Amino acid sequence: MLTKRIIPCLDVKDGRTVKGINFEGLRDAGDPVALGTLYAKQGADELVFLDISATTEERGTFASLVKEIAAECTIPFTVGGGINSIGDVDRLLKAGADKVSINSSAVKNPDLINQLAKEFGSQCIVLAIDARLENDYWLVYTHGGKRSTDKELFSWAKEGQLRGAGEILFTSMNHDGTKNGFAVEALNEMSKLVTIPIIASGGAGTMSHFAEVFKEGGADAALAASVFHFGEISIPDLKSYLKENHIAIRN
Repeated sequence: MLTKRIIPCLDVKDGRTVKGINFEGLRDAGDPVALGTLYAKQGADELVFLDISATTEERGTFASLVKEIAAECTIPFTVGGGINSIGDVDRLLKAGADKVSINSSAVKNPDLINQLAKEFGSQCIVLAIDARLENDYWLVYTHGGKRSTDKELFSWAKEGQLRGAGEILFTSMNHDGTKNGFAVEALNEMSKLVTIPIIASGGAGTMSHFAEVFKEGGADAALAASVFHFGEISIPDLKSYLKENHIAIRN
């Protein structure tokens, strides 16, 4: 049985880790390199660093910060934000990232997924999808949740897999930062439609939410931010809890 993964997410803006609710109202959560190093020591399985303003500011992702993270961090990490080309990915992987996350650029140019998978391999291409439930329809958003699109969550996830994405990182904008639990029903449906790993994001508030998303949501990994950044849940305690609930988890 494949073990489930716990992934702290660090949204980075102006060199600092930030966190908001429903993609709004950002507050400072600390230095991203220091936080990432701490989470690695605590037993996180992977990390995700998202340059959340790179796309809206129309600039590349923070390659210099990636080098700092790679020098200090002992676990795999994914980098996203402002990635638009083979050259962008090549620069970030050479700087030390293990995977890259693409979102807005993939919606704008879906063939980018094919190009990146062919050039670097599906194993390092994560398709990030931000979606909001509106009138029983999961609508995909881009540009940090600021722009709606004509894409629907499940059809886009399936297309992403067909084009060569190695993982799906699905963030429910309705659940983001609310600490009321993940979008379990949507995740369960997605898990039946794709065969690549799904990372659940948005809504973690208690340790039981993690157990629920693994048992009922079919997620392969659970990503969270504020509960880790502000000391509400410790990674060692979370892993002990999940093991007690018979969920296969890494030590």
